[in-house]
Amino acid sequence: MPASATKSLRIAVLADSDTRWKWGALTARRLAPAAAGVRLDGYLLRGRATPTPRQLQEVGVPADSLREVTGVEFLREMSTTSYDVLVLALVGGGVQAMLHGLRNAWASGRRPVVVTGYVGVVYEKLADGLLLRHGADLVLANSRHDADRFRAVYEGVGADASAVTEVALPFLGGEAYTGEHDPYTVVFAAQPSVPDSRRDRAYLLDRLIGHARRHPGREVLLKLRSKPGEHTTHIEELPYQKLVQGMDAPPNFRLVYGHMGEVLDRTDLLVTVSSTAALEALHRRVPTVVLTDLGVREALGNHHFTGSGCLASWDQLDAGHRPVPDEEWVARQGVAADGSYATAFDTARDRIAVLLDRPGGLPPLDPYYTPRTAPGYLPGILARHHLGPDGAPLPGAPAADKAPGPVRQIVRRAARGAYRHGVQRVAPVIRRMGEL
Repeated sequence: MPASATKSLRIAVLADSDTRWKWGALTARRLAPAAAGVRLDGYLLRGRATPTPRQLQEVGVPADSLREVTGVEFLREMSTTSYDVLVLALVGGGVQAMLHGLRNAWASGRRPVVVTGYVGVVYEKLADGLLLRHGADLVLANSRHDADRFRAVYEGVGADASAVTEVALPFLGGEAYTGEHDPYTVVFAAQPSVPDSRRDRAYLLDRLIGHARRHPGREVLLKLRSKPGEHTTHIEELPYQKLVQGMDAPPNFRLVYGHMGEVLDRTDLLVTVSSTAALEALHRRVPTVVLTDLGVREALGNHHFTGSGCLASWDQLDAGHRPVPDEEWVARQGVAADGSYATAFDTARDRIAVLLDRPGGLPPLDPYYTPRTAPGYLPGILARHHLGPDGAPLPGAPAADKAPGPVRQIVRRAARGAYRHGVQRVAPVIRRMGEL
């Protein structure tokens, strides 16, 4: 066994939203061998979706240290601070920019093992997102299905596919479903951007409320990801909280927030369009429905669930339909309802241990995208993160040497509030005017 398999590990996580912090921090903890201690330092990338204290509290994944940074400030920190593992829990463009920035920052000396991956179901921009993540030492795939697809994309463009490592979603867990609760509880897991139109979101809300009216003995819950004014991984222009105002909802219908695992503890039927919550529910064998009312379409992400046995409509649910998942499909999706979850991260841990014990340290990061392979694409991605073509910070790039003062914090909150107001109020109005 490599010596690094039992020594205490120091792990850093860079995340750009609440959901990615949850994925990154839990992944970091699962990557550490059980016999090893771990120090977890968290960095929150400053941007439109930087999580609020309330969101972080709801996620419920503590760190030994946690602070907000700019991209350039993070790169400076990584050039002077020693870690064993770095988890990049970012959108694809952010991962690519950090890979190039870190390659520049780590031009000499030893470096940590760099890990990245996806928060949940990969149903769009497969090639784009994967190639933006290429260059990390481990690109985690949450299932056998994803691992096969990831390798095919890399091999198809002539890129090294050896970094692809099959694991599972790090936030699966909880007690298996054993039978109906009193009252029987139906939970609709909302998503910030799916569907994205007012008409479709209003339709789903109307059907959910209608289900509550038809079944007064059931508790019907609308599980929300964020409160108005907060942002998560995706922009939410039309929060359900706003749409439900003025609607005549029955007393057995209500909105809920909180940790998804705690909500699933009392769930008898999980309903969604394509949320990763479906995989959490299937892992616990909670009856799960992926809606077909708006079609089975790539834009909705529910096409990912073809073959699952979970596709159904509200009409079917109103009539008492109970879905039966296809066991073979479930197994290929990394749900691990068969009890194999305990070993899902073993391969990743072993690979990290071998890389940490590599004589002479690790070679420089080697992303597929370079100024030679993508001269019309890569410079723009790097520039958005204030980096030049070589990954070095551009002159005048924002960086903070100390915590912002109270005035600066107020200005920053005001700027974020203005941005969110524009996204959630002004943009929809302009869009509707354009449709006249």
